[in-house]
Amino acid sequence: MLSVIHQPHELQALLNERKRQGASIGFVPTMGALHDGHASLIEKSWNENDVTVCSIFVNPTQFNNPDDFLHYPKTIEQDTQLLQEAGCDYLFLPTSETMYPTGTPRTRFDFGALETVMEGAFRAGHFNGVGIIVSKLLHLVQPDKAYFGLKDLQQYLVVKQLVADLGFPVQIIGCPIIRDEDGLAMSSRNKRLTATQRAIAPLLYKALQKAESLLATKDFGQIQEEVAALLATEPSFKLEYFEIADGQTLESIKHYSPEKSIALCIAAFLGDVRLIDNILIEK
Repeated sequence: MLSVIHQPHELQALLNERKRQGASIGFVPTMGALHDGHASLIEKSWNENDVTVCSIFVNPTQFNNPDDFLHYPKTIEQDTQLLQEAGCDYLFLPTSETMYPTGTPRTRFDFGALETVMEGAFRAGHFNGVGIIVSKLLHLVQPDKAYFGLKDLQQYLVVKQLVADLGFPVQIIGCPIIRDEDGLAMSSRNKRLTATQRAIAPLLYKALQKAESLLATKDFGQIQEEVAALLATEPSFKLEYFEIADGQTLESIKHYSPEKSIALCIAAFLGDVRLIDNILIEK
């Protein structure tokens, strides 16, 4: 039975008691508008831990676009049902006042080169906000394992760096992208797409697949041009970036090496909805 908790001290008391009983804790932090991708994280945690905790908090400090924050989907009734069906034990559902009782945090994180590319380059302050909220949640929940979807690959790598640098005693687990049948990566923002836009959206993944097929045979500059040209066939798409990067550091690479992990990362607007996706080729 899913228990919904709003106050940090209540959650801490419950989890401390479970830990005293020897239970392992799995944690899935989210911003709600849950889908089957989130369900897969909950199910993995359920299989690997005695207790599974999910948080739903639309974190204002990681939005560089106020309109994006205001229009972020909120579907708490459906979310609660999904969590219960997936086996979640506790839902932590705080308010902004609960998480930031003294107002906007003044602490600033510097993730080095990792936050200057891709999402970091186009969303100023985004990863600082991610770092603050993830730190607060990990400190509160103190899980043994925390689960993050690899659709947000850069976020996953930032969180791994945060945990390593600050010494949080938690294992960060990256989980595969879950896709709809037509290839579109599941995302909370997909709920904002019109029917026409939703029919077009799988082109983003097709562009990544095309790039992957060309890696060993074409110059990377040519691949970037072909990806841009493919997206340009649908005027509703506005490409923000497409990068061929090192799969561990996200540093841009210029030449194919079969021995190296490669991340193909893309972001584009479809109307006013911003979509991201990636293909990670691990070695």
